[in-house]
Amino acid sequence: MTVNSNDCAVEVRDLVKVFRTRFRRREVRAVDGVSFQVEPGTTFGLLGPNGAGKTTTVKMILSVVHPTAGGASVFGHDSREIAGRLPIGYLPENHRFPTYFTGAGMLDLYGGLSGMDSRERRRRIPELLDLVGLAGWGDVRLGKYSKGMLQRVGLAQALLHQPKLLVLDEPTDGVDPVGRVHIRGILQRLEEQGVTIFINSHMLMEVEMFCRDVVIIHHGKVALRGKVKDLTGSKGFKLSAQAVPDRLRDDLQARAASVAARNGSLDFLFPTIEEANAAVDLLRGEKCLIEGLAPSTSTLEEVFVSTVNG
Repeated sequence: MTVNSNDCAVEVRDLVKVFRTRFRRREVRAVDGVSFQVEPGTTFGLLGPNGAGKTTTVKMILSVVHPTAGGASVFGHDSREIAGRLPIGYLPENHRFPTYFTGAGMLDLYGGLSGMDSRERRRRIPELLDLVGLAGWGDVRLGKYSKGMLQRVGLAQALLHQPKLLVLDEPTDGVDPVGRVHIRGILQRLEEQGVTIFINSHMLMEVEMFCRDVVIIHHGKVALRGKVKDLTGSKGFKLSAQAVPDRLRDDLQARAASVAARNGSLDFLFPTIEEANAAVDLLRGEKCLIEGLAPSTSTLEEVFVSTVNG
């Protein structure tokens, strides 16, 4: 869906980034005409294989890297303007905080850099440490934090100034399963409060569970875009049964889109529910054991692999 530019949380317009190498002065087109929109209050996933141009695209949105052509805006403001950067909270991948700071000291420094006054910082820092599960660790030096704890305090840093847009690059990298569930819960509450969340990640299961819209970039171009529920929607109906006679198996195999054997059972995939129900009637007529009938859906990982492999 296309919306008015001023109504977008993020709008990317024909972004191009060309790097020139020193060796033979060769040009590398890292991003090649990427365009997409992110609606306010949604959770958006930017996906792609290594070297696809994801991080370069994010850096151009943040105005850390200047585009060769095209542009980006944040809540209607050019991303190169201060007004386009102030609403953003950012957690980069492989961030490096000075390890001699305590958790609270680091947050105080970054809060000051973002323009927060000292009273607001004193109020927000304990709240955020508690929110990310680090209450009691504020006075401990970052050098003693685990990788997962550093991710948590990095998320607190990104949330300090209560941003309208949260940009997260691999937000659960190094976090244990319990921590991932915790962080996902935090992000879900933020989305309910109207915060727009932009995730750049390789963890497709996390993206599928959490993101509403995704864009897949490949070779610097947009290869696929859409809502997760549409991209992973039903591709038919799977019917599982045991003790299917060979004659009936051959008959159903001719009608089904595919058949797979599994531990003494057969899984038939039918394009429509009507065809699946007709197969159920035939199986029952032969007194076969019906194990299950359910919609068969694609995973986001399957969609991703299919898109990248062309």
